Amino acid sequence: MKKIVSLLFVAVLLSSCGATKVERQAQKTLKGNWTLNRISYPNSQGIFKVNLFNDVSASCFTGSDWSFIPNNNHGTYTITDGSCATGDRNFIFDVIETVPDSGIFDFTLKPVGEDENPRKINTGYRLNLVSLSEMEMVWEQNVSLEGKPFTIRMHFSKN
Repeated sequence: MKKIVSLLFVAVLLSSCGATKVERQAQKTLKGNWTLNRISYPNSQGIFKVNLFNDVSASCFTGSDWSFIPNNNHGTYTITDGSCATGDRNFIFDVIETVPDSGIFDFTLKPVGEDENPRKINTGYRLNLVSLSEMEMVWEQNVSLEGKPFTIRMHFSKN
């Protein structure tokens, strides 16, 4: 009887460490290929020079192709704009429900080189997963511009 109780405790403990059912559903919806169609700056007017993910300018990301593989939390995005540094970039990601059973998610993205160990990289990005459906997704990254809040909104469509 003691062994059964111990095994049950271990099983409950292990299952509590994994993604929630809602997080798994979000990851399932995210799976596949997406295109970053548009980047906007809500509540801001003007022309902004923004680099995303310590990579290239936001304008270079427009039209980029994204692929998400939730079973190993890896993905790639491909910059296709010929006036930019084109090519594939690798990343690892996670979808995290910020408050249990709220449906409010954060999305974390950590760029990694082809042969880099993600555990040795201490740089990453946390974004709000504003909306996610079978065909559309919106991320927001909140940063500071001249000491004031500034929002970068990224609009995706599923291929």
